[in-house]
Amino acid sequence: MEKQTALKTIFGISIAGLLFSGYLSYTELFQNICPTGGCDYMLELPVCIYGFTMYLAVFIISLIGIKNKK
Repeated sequence: MEKQTALKTIFGISIAGLLFSGYLSYTELFQNICPTGGCDYMLELPVCIYGFTMYLAVFIISLIGIKNKK
């Protein structure tokens, strides 16, 4: 697989992850509803916040890789 193709695939997956974890984070933090039925907490924050942060990092890194064509 070519490098740019792999980066674009990772970029797409990170967008899907951002949308899903963003939805879960929004509903948990602002509506106080857990759409999955039971939310876990770590260090007093919902776990979905950490997922959103990780997907955001993957999104940014893959975007940098796509923009840098070397």
